[in-house]
Amino acid sequence: MAGIEEPFWRIWVYLAETPLLGLTVTLSAYLAGDWLYRRAGLNPLANPVLIAVILLVGLLLVTGTDYPTYFEGAQFVHFLLGPATVALAVPLYRQFRAVKREALPLLLALLCGSLTAAGSAVAIAWALGASLETLLSLAPKSVTTPVAMGIAEQIGGLPSLTAVLVILTGIAGAVLAPHTLNLLRIRDWKARGFALGVTAHGIGTARALQIDEVAGAFSGLAMGLNALATAALLPLLIRLLF
Repeated sequence: MAGIEEPFWRIWVYLAETPLLGLTVTLSAYLAGDWLYRRAGLNPLANPVLIAVILLVGLLLVTGTDYPTYFEGAQFVHFLLGPATVALAVPLYRQFRAVKREALPLLLALLCGSLTAAGSAVAIAWALGASLETLLSLAPKSVTTPVAMGIAEQIGGLPSLTAVLVILTGIAGAVLAPHTLNLLRIRDWKARGFALGVTAHGIGTARALQIDEVAGAFSGLAMGLNALATAALLPLLIRLLF
């Protein structure tokens, strides 16, 4: 048995030094998650991002690979997040007339959603006895990761903790939001997409795009506007409260 394991570990050590391994493993994990997602009939509980994260974390733990080594190869996917975010403007442009018609309700929904997303999370964590640093790290959790980390650093939170909370929020939103909206009998794709974008940022927007183009367009709009609103308003509110 030991003779079989030793060559395996030698191969792994060799591959781990290859930058493309992280990229290959990341794409393979997502493809596996997407396959399971489709086999499950597009059930939100089988979210491909969630499955990919579980597979990647398990692989890193089993092989003893540290995150910086993995990210050295996977950073190309990280780089592509920028162009992918910009590409969200395409479905938004197609729905521009609908956005203009709904401008006032969207702004009111943005304000309410942004305040609720930050305020409810902080209130629950405070009631459970979380430290001030944790509360400040939690406040921007519904904003896309780069912006949320910048906000957390500015207001005195931990950017690394915020990054984890943002990812968990996005996955939870993509998994639970469709069921919640169904229970509330919200059928309008504009409202469903906007709600996903405000609460679950990029991961929620990706989920919305899979469901409906209109929902994806409004989710992308909500993600961008929520990032701007939170970056502008949250530091002011924190200074007033603390």
